[in-house]
Amino acid sequence: MRYPQLAAMNIIHSFYPLQEFLASSEAAGYRHVELWTGPMHFFLSTFGYDPLNELRDGLARHGLALVGLCPEQNNPKPHNVAARGLRAQARTHAYFCNAIEVAAGLDAPQVVVTPGWAFLDEPREEAWGRSVEMLRSLSEQAGRRGVRLVLEALQPEESVLANTAADIAQLIDEVANPALLACLDIGAMERAGETIDGYFDELGDRIVHCHFTDYADVSHVAWGDGHRSMRADLDALVAHRYQGICSVETYSERYLADPAAADARTMSIYQHATEVR
Repeated sequence: MRYPQLAAMNIIHSFYPLQEFLASSEAAGYRHVELWTGPMHFFLSTFGYDPLNELRDGLARHGLALVGLCPEQNNPKPHNVAARGLRAQARTHAYFCNAIEVAAGLDAPQVVVTPGWAFLDEPREEAWGRSVEMLRSLSEQAGRRGVRLVLEALQPEESVLANTAADIAQLIDEVANPALLACLDIGAMERAGETIDGYFDELGDRIVHCHFTDYADVSHVAWGDGHRSMRADLDALVAHRYQGICSVETYSERYLADPAAADARTMSIYQHATEVR
């Protein structure tokens, strides 16, 4: 049985330099990473982005493959896929186009996107329509650059637009561009009371990426700090012939002082879970 491989993510390494994240990922046994575009590691904005050489060289030095970018987005970040107003929409579009350019320049296959968020005093369908329009335009640009967008659900306190697998399927159907596919986020999935099987029943082989974390009273905790079984989750992915990478999108303040330890523990649990028995 071939299990999906893990990718480390740098979001809990925000109080350490990028090179620490790359070195500790290699030391823990990761061979893939997903880049969250926090400005302390890699600056990405509407107007441009850091030179790619340093990041490219660091990845090569540590034997790491970049599986994609996870740009900063959602409230209160300035870039909202469902942004209202021409100026906000133009800024958001330019920002994600720059993310697509970075991914293409680094030979990374994908950029993670979300449905964005709506103001709570406006009709949901208006913000939904803006999200569809933005995703359609960005998908066209991604397709031209040989990059795919992978769309993940958000939790209800983050957005009222798309919280379930069915919501993600509907957005992808309305955008109707093959460059837009799906990311299964375990945290959002469990928060919505859904399952891996249910996600695949709804989205099938459109699921090409996974944000893979444990779940306790909150989402996105490191493996071993929640109640999920990694082996069972991996078995479910294999049963549905999932071919992608599982990025470890751990995020909590509890890990900021020693993020390498959290990443290493997750890899240790993965190695045990995938042992032949």
